[in-house]
Amino acid sequence: MDAISTALAVDGLWWIFIGAVLAGIVRGFTGFGTAMVFLPFAGAVLNPIAALLSLVCMDIFGPLPLVPNALRKGHPRDIALMGLGMIVMLPVGVYLLGKMEGSTYRYVVSIATLIALIVLISGFRYTRALTSKVIVVTGGLGGFLGGVAGLPGPPVTVLYMASKLPVETVRANMILFLLMADILIFPIMAMQGMLSLQPFIIGALMLLPYMAGSAIGVMLFNPEKELVYRLVAYGVIAGSAILGLPFVMQ
Repeated sequence: MDAISTALAVDGLWWIFIGAVLAGIVRGFTGFGTAMVFLPFAGAVLNPIAALLSLVCMDIFGPLPLVPNALRKGHPRDIALMGLGMIVMLPVGVYLLGKMEGSTYRYVVSIATLIALIVLISGFRYTRALTSKVIVVTGGLGGFLGGVAGLPGPPVTVLYMASKLPVETVRANMILFLLMADILIFPIMAMQGMLSLQPFIIGALMLLPYMAGSAIGVMLFNPEKELVYRLVAYGVIAGSAILGLPFVMQ
């Protein structure tokens, strides 16, 4: 009970709560974006490792109701190939995360998010075939960013949203990939001695608002309105990234 009371007393917990709700809406609506939305909020309150752990604890359970549909509409083989690249590069990113200061972490998260967003908005399109090599390398980039900044999604998001795949398939693949990233990061952080109780409690406290937001996002999703789908996701992600910058949110 003392640990829960301490977590509830964290200054700025309400800010993390807002981030969890918005992250859930974006995740349910688009299939991605949880880390890009949540981490700028959490990083403004918690240290880098705690922010990432709270995200993983919250995010590993929240999307579970979306998985059966994602398995039917996505490409699980591609996700498995991405996992090969992620296993190699994720430990490298986690190691660098452990050396990073709070303000530096917030800059890395926000800037990486904004760069990914700019690439997406630019209209970049990947017209070549999604070969096994391309998929594995993309998974490796996602693993590195997932470890160093808690953002495994941007490289994969850019690849899929720049491809010719249908919106439903992109959404399904992102749900599966990000769940895999959450599962893999726990043992790697444990091996590097980074696990602690308070971030787990904070993540658990954010689970209900996150799942409520996700349910709202699922209800709002309409695969026939691709432009609305993209614009809403871009807007929320951009706002969260800007708010996460140290000079914006002191």
